[in-house]
Amino acid sequence: MIEKLKNFLREEEGLTIVEYAVAAGMITLLVVTAFQNLGGAVQTVITTVTGFI
Repeated sequence: MIEKLKNFLREEEGLTIVEYAVAAGMITLLVVTAFQNLGGAVQTVITTVTGFI
């Protein structure tokens, strides 16, 4: 049982999966933040344009 645990901890393939998950989470956070900022900018432009009508 201890040997299986040691092999599991030494295995690098499991670490790469975790690294990909962390990278995907960070990319998702960046995309959400970008869309929120873009949405605010679009709303400002629409409000400005409708103010002239």
